[in-house]
Amino acid sequence: MTSTAPFIPENAPFTAEQRAWLNGFLAGVFAQQQPAAAAPQASLRIALLYASQSGTAEGLARKLAKELKAQGHMPAVSTLVGYTPAALAAEQCAILFASTYGDGDAPDGVQPFYEQLCLEHFPRYEKLSYAVFALGDRHYEHFCKFGNDLDTRLAALGANRLLNRVDCDVDVDAPFAEWKEILLPRLREHGSAPKAAKPASPAPESTPSAHAALAFTRENPALAPLVDKQPLTRPGSAKLTLHLAFSTADSGLTYEAGDACGVLPSNDANLVAEILQALRFNGNEQVQCGKAGLTTLHDALTHHLQVTRLSRKLVQEYARLGQCARLLAMLAPENKAQLDAYTYDRGLIDLLLEYPGVITDAAELVTLLPKLTPRLYSISSSPLAHAGQLHATVAVVRFHAHNRDRGGVCSTLFADRTQIADRLPIYIQPNKKFRLPAADAPMIMIGPGTGVAPFRGFLHERRALGAKGRNWLFFGERSAATSFLYREELEAMHADGHLTRFDTAFSRDQEHKVYVQDRMIAQAPTFWSWLQDGAGVYVCGDASRMAKDVHAALLKIVETQGAMSPHAAEEYVHSLKDQHRYHRDVY
Repeated sequence: MTSTAPFIPENAPFTAEQRAWLNGFLAGVFAQQQPAAAAPQASLRIALLYASQSGTAEGLARKLAKELKAQGHMPAVSTLVGYTPAALAAEQCAILFASTYGDGDAPDGVQPFYEQLCLEHFPRYEKLSYAVFALGDRHYEHFCKFGNDLDTRLAALGANRLLNRVDCDVDVDAPFAEWKEILLPRLREHGSAPKAAKPASPAPESTPSAHAALAFTRENPALAPLVDKQPLTRPGSAKLTLHLAFSTADSGLTYEAGDACGVLPSNDANLVAEILQALRFNGNEQVQCGKAGLTTLHDALTHHLQVTRLSRKLVQEYARLGQCARLLAMLAPENKAQLDAYTYDRGLIDLLLEYPGVITDAAELVTLLPKLTPRLYSISSSPLAHAGQLHATVAVVRFHAHNRDRGGVCSTLFADRTQIADRLPIYIQPNKKFRLPAADAPMIMIGPGTGVAPFRGFLHERRALGAKGRNWLFFGERSAATSFLYREELEAMHADGHLTRFDTAFSRDQEHKVYVQDRMIAQAPTFWSWLQDGAGVYVCGDASRMAKDVHAALLKIVETQGAMSPHAAEEYVHSLKDQHRYHRDVY
């Protein structure tokens, strides 16, 4: 007779997080009680821990878990949000997937774990073997900094590295596969001497819609027709912002309010033609291009390779191939600022024209260029209120630099190269950290510019659900006359009471610039009253400035209205995160 691990039923009086933790604990206790012969000889209890901002780190952890389970190991997947260094100290083997975002920061919710880990009095980890797979983007200054910091701290605490850390750029597939080839044999060796199993770490539960959305991924996107494209800004606006609607009817593609839509873009055909002309290639050259396999150079440059941005690595390889003296000089450590200024607003075409004749082989070019990665946009619709459709709110990036008009790859695709009824490859990126609060809970939303996108979806979803909780939106842009996104919708919701409070900040409509954080401070007593009533705070938009300014304003409101010291205010805001009442979707 086969025995089954005990579990907590879904109707038990626990939250999802509590139920996940209890199920993990019971599974670990159950494993300890099983006869030793029941486990494979090389079976090893392995904690797979992820710090994920967009879901990539979590996806890799779950992929590895499947392979480890097939090999007879006992993997337990868990987020580092809410995880404790004490739980890690109880493990004998841990694999950590660590994303970096913003200015080298840990993803939202993970910083408390790392801060506890850095306490001087924290115990040693001599019994822990670990490996770190770090994720980042080389276009940012602090590439993979959090993964680096985490690896360094664990080593300083005496933990044993199974293998050296990997710092992975946005194209994760090849580095992940190479890393696994080294990791899996190391784990088999490590597990050759069986060790006692330990209680499982908490494993987050997936929602049914998240499982359904997994049918379409960046590797297998849905081809969704564009059914609506409307400008949200008016003539005179500093930028064009579009409302887009894709049909999802009968596609099987599902999402929840708060999720993101991934789009697989393609490069501008005119730019690709100019690159081919500069290289003196005809585009029919056969090349091997990653998962695309054998294809033409024209197809590779159009659909698979990043050509509009320069990275240090790309400049370094190009300079080495061509022995370009000026580029080589900029690559010196003391000239970092000069290199940053050079790469900031240039692309491949600039290298080819400024330093011609370096690339003479098409295969060499394909090896040199990074993969064209999907673009993520917060979904601005509700699956209940907009059945069969998915909406996105996109600011079109355009600028002129070095005698050339330039733009964002995906936003200009929408604006200039996509017509109604065209089908675009899209998929859903679940965002389980950005979900609606309870139906009766107050909700404060702070979303300037296109940061309003998920909150439009939230408001429509709450109306469709009949949720009675109060809603407060802070929205900001440059000008009310030209840049008031979804003005009619939002003002109508405010007029009928669904949007309980509505504060706007149009920075250029008065002599002194006013931003959403200024409106928050101006409404500090009411803001504090809503917090005392259990309101959840949601922030969406720019990570580099807006999110930091809004966070500082929140701390100031708590400090002044709650009569707290700066330290106590920080503890209060940390407690909001712990209670799942402070959510940020920043980029």
